[in-house]
Amino acid sequence: MYGYVINPTSQERIDEALLLIMKAPRSFTGEDVMEFHCHGGLICVQRVLELILSEGARRALPGEFSQRAVLNGRIDLTRAEAISALIGARSRRVTQLAMASLTGAVYEKIIHLKERLLNQLAELEAHLDFEQELLLSLDEYFIKTNLESIHLELTQLVADGKRSNVFHQGLQVALIGRPNVGKSSLLNRFSRQEKAIVTDLPGTTRDLLESEIIIQGVPITLLDTAGIQLTGDVVEKLGIEKSRQAITSADAIMLIFDLTEGWTSGDEELLREIPEDTIVLIVGNKADKCSSNYNELVTRVFRQSWIFPVSAQTGDGEDAILSELLGRCGANENQGIQLALNARQRDLAAEAAIFLNHTLMTIDQELPIDFWTIDLRQAIAILTELTGENISEVTLDRIFSRFCIGK
Repeated sequence: MYGYVINPTSQERIDEALLLIMKAPRSFTGEDVMEFHCHGGLICVQRVLELILSEGARRALPGEFSQRAVLNGRIDLTRAEAISALIGARSRRVTQLAMASLTGAVYEKIIHLKERLLNQLAELEAHLDFEQELLLSLDEYFIKTNLESIHLELTQLVADGKRSNVFHQGLQVALIGRPNVGKSSLLNRFSRQEKAIVTDLPGTTRDLLESEIIIQGVPITLLDTAGIQLTGDVVEKLGIEKSRQAITSADAIMLIFDLTEGWTSGDEELLREIPEDTIVLIVGNKADKCSSNYNELVTRVFRQSWIFPVSAQTGDGEDAILSELLGRCGANENQGIQLALNARQRDLAAEAAIFLNHTLMTIDQELPIDFWTIDLRQAIAILTELTGENISEVTLDRIFSRFCIGK
């Protein structure tokens, strides 16, 4: 329907709009739904919304439409979660993984595993109930082999989900180094914009600067830190303290030094401050001003025997650094992941795998068959919760409260 939105009290025309009416069950939620399509200006939308609210409507809660769709059986919980992931995606790779879930890949996989477990449980219960009457024999090897196969698939799903975190959460990479080695220039080079002020004066950067780039589907947040040195400047000291905090919190670190000066004792001291389990790339900047053999300039290196020469001015060496960073963080090998469980789904799949492992241990211990079914039932119940077939409203409310308003 097309027409004007009119204030019934003042008869003022607020906007012209389209009104779409979707009758149940042919709507996203499965309920009767009306949608106003008005002009996109902020004031127009606000006035139309105020008028609708004054007539007795209320604002939707975060994720309420998706929650209603789940409760009405229009979509399952994994598809609803995929909608949220699709909306919040920061890269094309995340949208691909979210679309796989939205089209039912995760749901169908979990349902398939659950059905296989139900078949095994049915066979065990039939043996317990009718063994004497039907003279049924139990193929224990067949059951154990099937359970081991399902356990392996669950653990693989959990592992893939964790590995895919690099696409969802991204990487935080701190650029650290002594003052005036070119950290800010490299930040500007990587981000393709003038995010940081660059001067020849040491100590120009006083605070953490952030810039996000997307490389091969991985969101990378670059942190330009204040140059670490002894200083009496109070503001610079605060910036240096933030730099040291970034060293301990970042997923990876680019330790940048000046190739024209070589590897100094100050660079070595910074290297010692980096935690042992942190990914470190030693980057020699100003390669365009240095014609010497780069590796000979490094007298001592940490966990590796090479450096990555780069020029913040020309960009030479940039691709090699970013490729190495992705390789060290496992992003390259994770490109083949087809299904990615989110944190909630991973936790439940891991829990189901634990109960399955208990079942396998029970079989190995040659305990009575009725003991086998205890943990097997638990695993099935957990997979049912994963898909949302059996889940409490409290848990649903908690899940959908994280969604965007109106979704």
